[in-house]
Amino acid sequence: MAATTTAAAAAATSVDPVAPAWLDPGHNAWQLTAGTLVALQSIPGLVILYAGWVKHKWAINSAFMAFYAFACVMVCWVLWGYQMAFGTQMLPLVGYPSIAVDLGFELEQSNLPTAAFTEQFPQASMVYFQFVFSAITVIILAGGFLCRMNFSAWMIFVPLWMTFSYTIGAFSIWGGGFLFQYGVIDYSGGYVIHLSSGTAAFVGAWWIGPRLDIDRVDAKPSNVTLMLAGAGILWTGWNGFNGGDPYAASPDAGVAVLNTNICTAMSLLTWMILDIIFFKKPSVIGAVQGMITGLVAITPAAGVVAGWGAILLGLGSGSVPWISMNVLGRTQLFRRVDDTIDVFHTHFVGAIVGGVGTGLWATVKGCAAFGLTNPGGAVAGNGRQIGIQIVGALFIIGWNIVWTSLIMIFIKYVCRVPLRMSDEDLRVGDFAIHGEEPYTFEYYNRAYRTVAGYGHPPGKTSGSTDGGNGGEGVILGTDPEQAVVGAAGQSRMVGHVKNGTEMKEE
Repeated sequence: MAATTTAAAAAATSVDPVAPAWLDPGHNAWQLTAGTLVALQSIPGLVILYAGWVKHKWAINSAFMAFYAFACVMVCWVLWGYQMAFGTQMLPLVGYPSIAVDLGFELEQSNLPTAAFTEQFPQASMVYFQFVFSAITVIILAGGFLCRMNFSAWMIFVPLWMTFSYTIGAFSIWGGGFLFQYGVIDYSGGYVIHLSSGTAAFVGAWWIGPRLDIDRVDAKPSNVTLMLAGAGILWTGWNGFNGGDPYAASPDAGVAVLNTNICTAMSLLTWMILDIIFFKKPSVIGAVQGMITGLVAITPAAGVVAGWGAILLGLGSGSVPWISMNVLGRTQLFRRVDDTIDVFHTHFVGAIVGGVGTGLWATVKGCAAFGLTNPGGAVAGNGRQIGIQIVGALFIIGWNIVWTSLIMIFIKYVCRVPLRMSDEDLRVGDFAIHGEEPYTFEYYNRAYRTVAGYGHPPGKTSGSTDGGNGGEGVILGTDPEQAVVGAAGQSRMVGHVKNGTEMKEE
């Protein structure tokens, strides 16, 4: 009898390692799928978006900054970052740093101890899902540094910023920290990801300094079609970005996915219409910017607003950042800070639109479906939510101004690593930094023969049209389509494009 009782107790307490009782295969499958969709937004999404957006001589460096960041954040995340962002509270704004690579930890049921959430999938799924958000945040802010940041400085910046900036925002708002307790609503990263990256991109760009003048005036993208491919991956991948944050294959996940696409489409169309009204042409680059601002603005609100709220957010995200980019962006301050692909306008301003819009249009039903106790936003009679959203935004902005500056100061003055490449390297581009070229067309190869150590035949330069007597040939670091050189050595620049607007200078 005693033996029978002992056996029954052992059977009751045993756990099936393949299918534990707490595991819901559907929720786990969706969480892993959502995480993979977000990963694809970074690699290859933003990799090819950046490569197509910048001048041809910066395609490799811009793409590889994103590729490196993805790998670096992965290692840092599992060694200390995840537990700082989602572990046991050490301070009201951060958890204890600890590893997340112990197999026992990876196999156990996912839970966020400080936020008091328990999910029906393993810790390993949660660690990966949260990693891809951390990685894409760093990759987004890289957009403000493209075409001139010293790659060695970038290698140091990535782990430091992830540690001292991203984890703080993530814990404070998502991991159970003080802004979580205060009631800030950030469904999927409008503040944690976009507001922080937009702030850091602008502040970091100021510390690094500008590109060469010629690269700012002549900023024609190397491949707009490639940009559209990257933008398409970014848009569709956002289904996992917002749809995965209920941590379940729930009804609210479907709402988040639908609202994401409604807002993004509305934002793109609004931006395009404004371009047509004021510039008389539907700019493709402008449409991509409008798409991005729509994705950013819906992120803090995705599953807590109704479809009409998503439409209103799309109108705001397609117009307010357009105004900031095309009006404020022409002021002296914004001309002085060289934010390469306007991350401030798309992510900072877009996040403010989305964050305040969440305070306005969050619904009681949406909050309940997401598992929140917030009584909705102003539309539901809770006007206080707007103030709560503003407080959350101010903290994220202030923290990132301070810590992005401190990290840049540390790299420059303590590590003694220049933040900006030398002018010589800036004139050449990818080949000077990586020893590789973005394209293999013949005239690109000719342009870099001298840098590679292959001299041209005496008395003749590449592209010479006068038998080698005085021809200037291809200029290092320039596209021969942009530099037309005559026999007398006179050149004229053609086809410059800045922010989608073509300019000609003879």
